[in-house]
This record gives sequence, structure tokens and C-alpha cells, in this order.
Amino acid sequence: MKVLLINPPYTSSKYKFIGLVAPPLGIAYIGAVLENGGFEVEILDGAALELDWETLEARIKKAAPQVIAVTALTPTIDQGLETAKLARRACPDATIVLGGYHPSFNHAEILEKDYVDVVVIGEGEYTMLELVETLERGGDLNQVRGIAYDDVVTPPRPVINDLDDLPFPARHLLPMDHYKILNMKLHTATMISGRGCPMQCSFCASAALHGRRLRMRSAENVVDEMEHLIECHDAGMIAFMDDTFTLKPSRVEQVCDEIKKRDLDIYWGCTARADTLSSEMLQKMSDTGCITMFLGVESADQQQLDRVNKQLTVDKIRQAFTLSRKHDIRTIASVVLGMPGDTRDSISRTIRLVKELNPSYALFSLATPYPGTRFYREAVENNLIKVKDWSKYTLLTPVLETVDCSRDELKNMQKKAFRQFYLRPSYILRQLRMDGPIIIKTIATMMKEV
Repeated sequence: MKVLLINPPYTSSKYKFIGLVAPPLGIAYIGAVLENGGFEVEILDGAALELDWETLEARIKKAAPQVIAVTALTPTIDQGLETAKLARRACPDATIVLGGYHPSFNHAEILEKDYVDVVVIGEGEYTMLELVETLERGGDLNQVRGIAYDDVVTPPRPVINDLDDLPFPARHLLPMDHYKILNMKLHTATMISGRGCPMQCSFCASAALHGRRLRMRSAENVVDEMEHLIECHDAGMIAFMDDTFTLKPSRVEQVCDEIKKRDLDIYWGCTARADTLSSEMLQKMSDTGCITMFLGVESADQQQLDRVNKQLTVDKIRQAFTLSRKHDIRTIASVVLGMPGDTRDSISRTIRLVKELNPSYALFSLATPYPGTRFYREAVENNLIKVKDWSKYTLLTPVLETVDCSRDELKNMQKKAFRQFYLRPSYILRQLRMDGPIIIKTIATMMKEV
């Protein structure tokens, strides 16, 4: 039985601001598990390949699979459904499956489409394996945990306890030469070293999917994959895409020790929480190639941080950026403008804080409630959502209004934030020295997108 895994065509992303086109690791993990199970697998990354619909349909028809699985986030669900519709037309006898964040939390809505047969709920690796095995032998789908079909929702599948048991993602099935960071094709690779997050920020869909318990791969297993990426994919830069890579500092130091022990020559970056950083850990990270950290700032207003359950203080945030500069690690500051309770004053203070922190890059997102999160539930209960079109849930389009900001005002404040941060002559000169002329292209992309 042949399985085709598809990442639908998509041109907008919050990471486009920093020139990042990342491999779809979710379906690459699924592909690896299916291959280990003896199945023939092909992956089509429509986003990286920038496929148009006609070409995508032709590629699906040529592949002629018996199972077609499409992944989708909330802002890509329309593209995911269009891909499923094309798949049904191209291969009418194939089983069409949708999975990912949005389908997991909206399976009833997805199954209203007659061209979708099954929705995978939650982590998909072993659910897809069991589903394909069941389809191959003509078994009872009701016995497959973690799926929805027709009017049936089967019992949930437990999360994967030991992530070391997973094979490395099937990157040999991906167009690895199409991925980049800072608009540079540096043989960039991405990794995930852990799943789950105990912090439970109200707006985080990833924690909603993977649970509150932190599950981390061993340092040896993580560095095994780094070594694999260097040797087999000529990786020059690796970005850890965990919810928060630094959540367990002792494991971070173990990873650094293992990199040093093997004498790996690699640049890497990661996500981080401000209150997990110490000078000692940052020095180890810098010494072993860490050049960039993505830090959630969210707001300059402590009440807002408390409302979203950030469990972090503004002082800790300031300290984190000061420490990072001391160790020559670039920083990407991420903030959310327009959360319930935000005012013109609190948003202006947040913009001023980001300029004061002076990170290498900044992302000014608009508050967007994703299904599965506490933020979404509260927004629905309080009738705060003004836009129901999922394609607008990109963090660039205002879908809420605050107590004294209309949607138009929020959009204007986002534009103001980007202009005030990126169009400072001192910033442009600093980044030219650090990143070269590519910064001009990056800034131009940002101004165009917002």
C-alpha cells in the first residue's frame, strides 16, 4: 500500500518575516514511521515547492496512492481542504485523511466535507501507522485509537512517552534544498527535541495538542540527529522548533556537552523562556554554536502577562535580553498585540519595550485565538471574535477588538510597531554589520507583508 503525505501550498507565515521556510517535520515523522512499518511513502511539500493547484493535482494523480494524508494548521485549513478535494478527484478510490492542529480540534467540521474520510486527532505517527495497517487488511476502523470518521470518534491515543523511540524524520522524502532562514539557503534544518509544555500560556495551540507533561529526548539522541543532519544533509544551521527548548536547563547543558564531546561544527538556534536563562548556560550554548534564540515577550504590561498565564515578569524579560547580548547570541523578540484587556497605552508601551530590549529581530503578531486553546474558548464565550474566516488567522489580520481599539486601529498599530522597530537608522546599520545586505531584503519583506 502506498501513502502520499501532503503539506498544502501556502505562501504566508509568521516566520516569513525572518525568511524562514521550514520542513514539515510532522509529516516527515509520520513518513519515517510508515516506512519502518514497510509501507511505500511519498511526501509532497506544496508550500516549499510553491506548487499551483493544477501541478499539485497532476502530482497526486501520478503518485497514485491508496492513502492520501494532508496536514493543516488553522490558517492553512482552506488550502488543506482544497488539497483533499483535488486528491478525491485525482484518486477517487483513495482514503483521504486530514490531520494536524486544526483538524484535531475541529474534526466534526472537517468531516462535513464528503471528500474527507478520516481525521487524525493529536500526535499522528502511530495513529497513521495503525490506520494504514487497518485499511490494508480491511479491518475495523473503530479499533484505531485517535481518529474520527463518519459519526464515530474513537478513544484518544496516549501521547508518545519515549520520544527516543521515534525514528528521525524522513527528510530524504523532502525537497531539502528549498528550505532557508534569513532568506539564505544555508542548508538549514529544523529539529524537535521535546513535546509538551507545563507552562500553559492561554494562547498556545501546541501545548493544547501535545499536553502539559514535558517529554524530552535524551541529549545523546538529540545530538545523534544533529550529526545525521550534518553528515547526510550538509546542514550548516539547525533550528530547534520546540515550544521551549530551554525549559529544562540541565538537559540543555547535556546537549551542549554532547555537541562539544563530538566536536560538531554547526550553528544552531532555539526557542527559550526568559526565566530559564543563566550566564553559565548561555556561555555553553554560545561555545557550541548557538547564535539565535526566539524569546516570547508578549507584552510590557504585567497584568496582560498574568492574564495569559505567562508566569513571567517584565524584569526577567529585560534580564534575558541583557544576558543574551553579553554572550553574543542574536535574539528574536515575539510579542502579541491586541489581547483582551490591551489598550492603546499598553500596546504603545509594548512597542517601546521591544525597542528598549533591542533584539536582533522582532515579530509583532496580532492576538489570534486558535481552536483548542483557552484563549479561543474564552473568546467564543465572550463573543469577542469578529472574523470567522480561518484563512485570516495568520497573526497578521486582526480578528478581535479590544476595549478601546477597533480592528483597523490594531492593524495600524501593528504597522507602526514594525516601522518604528525596523526603520531605525541605528538598527539598520547594526544589522548590516551583523547579517550583511540580506537585512535589507528581510526588512522589505516585512514591510510588504504587513
